Amino acid sequence: MQAEKDDNQVQIAVDWIDRMVEYNVPHGKLNRGIAVVEGMRALAKPDAPVSDDLMHKATVVGWCIEWLQAAFLVWDDIMDESVTRRGQPCWYKQGDVKMNAINDGLVLECQIYSMLKRHCKGLPCYAELLEMFHDVTYQTASGQLIDLITAPIGVVDLSKYTEEAYMRIVTYKTAFYTFYLPAASAMHLSGITDPAAFAKANEICMLLGQFFQIQDDYLDCYGDPAVIGKIGTDIMDNKCGWLVVQALKRCTPEQKKIIEENYGKKDAECEKRVKALYVELDMEAVYKKYEEEAYLELRAVIESKDNTLPPELFGAMLKKIYKRSK
Repeated sequence: MQAEKDDNQVQIAVDWIDRMVEYNVPHGKLNRGIAVVEGMRALAKPDAPVSDDLMHKATVVGWCIEWLQAAFLVWDDIMDESVTRRGQPCWYKQGDVKMNAINDGLVLECQIYSMLKRHCKGLPCYAELLEMFHDVTYQTASGQLIDLITAPIGVVDLSKYTEEAYMRIVTYKTAFYTFYLPAASAMHLSGITDPAAFAKANEICMLLGQFFQIQDDYLDCYGDPAVIGKIGTDIMDNKCGWLVVQALKRCTPEQKKIIEENYGKKDAECEKRVKALYVELDMEAVYKKYEEEAYLELRAVIESKDNTLPPELFGAMLKKIYKRSK
């Protein structure tokens, strides 16, 4: 998949866009994009396989989701002052990029609509695809906003670190674009129009998104940076993360004081004290217990009789993220 570029752009801009796209788009796991293609196969009827042309369009839509992911990550790394992403320095950390990365994220987002227009305009679901990409982008930005203002860097207010606040953040920030957008894209491309089917897909994808983001929070603290491709910063960034929310539910007043005095500080020693408290509270075991229970719940919902969609549409997503290490 190549970036969309205006033919009238000067060569220096073309070269920059090529470099920027190559640096930011193709180096992740590509699960979101692949999920569109896998979703098409799951929804296909045995006697009516997906045509090559429609599968090509599904591939384009999958890449559009990867483009959107790249834009979000470029912006997110700036806001979180992150150091590495996908095993390399964040894009804004490049010496000649810096805050130009804000505009680069916008360029990545705009290219989505150029690609959809070029490859999918003749489809009956073209308007629905455009509307959905706009809606999901807004939902994700809203989740990011809630994340940023619930626990701003440098301001620790533990009363805001609640399970309700956390679930609201992760549902909007992660679930819609990571799970619902790929699944619903495949459904639209497959000709599904039943609102009840999309409502069920939304329900399942919200659960998948919550499961995925809780894993992400766990890996931020316990994952190997060489494996996950980034250095975890949630503790220093004062994130309303799953681990601190669960720790606050379990700690003594003395232990809570350790969190109050050390969480959200740009200090390696403070971070170590919080991580030591997590060990004391055996947060790894708390997570492992949650992971098993949530996995079984998801399996039950996906395979339930009131789900008229093929279980394979969501089962492949769940299989990829269950017990993931990055």
